Amino acid sequence: MPTEALETLSQGHAFEIVARGEDAKRWMSRGDAYSAALAYVQGVIDVQGDLIEAVRYQLAHTGATWRRQVLDAVCRWTPWRLAQRWAGRETTARNIRFHYDRSNEFYQQFLDSRLVYSCAYFREPGVAQEEDSLDHAQLSKLDHICRKLRVQNGDRFLDVGCGWGALVIHAAQSFGAIASGCTLSNRQAEHAAERVRQERLGAAVSIHEMDYRDVRGEFDRIASVGMFEHVGRAQLETYFRKIYSLLARDGLFLNHGITRPASVQSDASSMFIARKVFPGGEIVRLEDVVRAAEGAGFEVQDVENLRRHYALTCRAWVERLDARREACVELVGEESWRTWKLYLAGSAVAFEGGGLGLHQVLLSRKGNSRATPMTRDYMYR
Repeated sequence: MPTEALETLSQGHAFEIVARGEDAKRWMSRGDAYSAALAYVQGVIDVQGDLIEAVRYQLAHTGATWRRQVLDAVCRWTPWRLAQRWAGRETTARNIRFHYDRSNEFYQQFLDSRLVYSCAYFREPGVAQEEDSLDHAQLSKLDHICRKLRVQNGDRFLDVGCGWGALVIHAAQSFGAIASGCTLSNRQAEHAAERVRQERLGAAVSIHEMDYRDVRGEFDRIASVGMFEHVGRAQLETYFRKIYSLLARDGLFLNHGITRPASVQSDASSMFIARKVFPGGEIVRLEDVVRAAEGAGFEVQDVENLRRHYALTCRAWVERLDARREACVELVGEESWRTWKLYLAGSAVAFEGGGLGLHQVLLSRKGNSRATPMTRDYMYR
């Protein structure tokens, strides 16, 4: 498109929002996050410069118009969200594969070398811009989880929603665990199993393409990292009861996932994520997590909010998507590249501003006085 066809809509910032023709002006005039997001994904509008700041600006200048109020209400009460309560296993598997089976090669463009697709753990906020900082921060996160769970040599370790296998491999290699991982994603399971073969860990690590509800056995340590966002509020009790049934009497369970503050409700931007990025997903409140966990028989041992760490992680992913645009577009197409970049930019804004949290909740069976030491010192040795 010739440059004269572009019209700048926003100036004086670290970005410019440009409209490609008359349709773009109509999209922008609607004044809601969902319409603006669709316009960006479809290429009707574009952003030159810092997309994260553009998203922050758009959200800050989206007034309480009737259209926004209607869309916010639709997001909270629409049938497609209520249908999540009765989603069967086939629907759950299809939703997971929609996101994670898109392309392993695509995820390799912006994730770290281990393909860890969850909040990293940065020791210092200033190092997030260094070239190799994401790899170091993700390794620190894997260490942090294993230390918090007190993983020891010979422990039976389960990773619920194991992704591309980074945590189970790390738990086996660095802590001596006998590790199992499950995922509903075919592409993730294939990649994780191949990594296990390459690392010659077949005797210590097993990968299963299966629903967590079908897992059998007893485990000393269980982790669920970035998975329970796919469970939904209506299924939380089922989720925690199943994990409880798998946990050994003196075991520990770490639930690591995104939460929504009690004061924040789902809105039009949530609808974009649920329809275009994570179908079937739902972000719940921390109080929902604790209530459902305690209802299943768990006792909360520790809670840690890694919100600021996830903001840095999302920024790193956006920068990598930007730097490797051509490769990403060749792998998944322009619209998918724009969708992932926008959802991660919006996530960075939400985590920075407190609109989202990331809580690690450490759980044991109720009344287990031997589950953890008296202090948190052991987590940082």
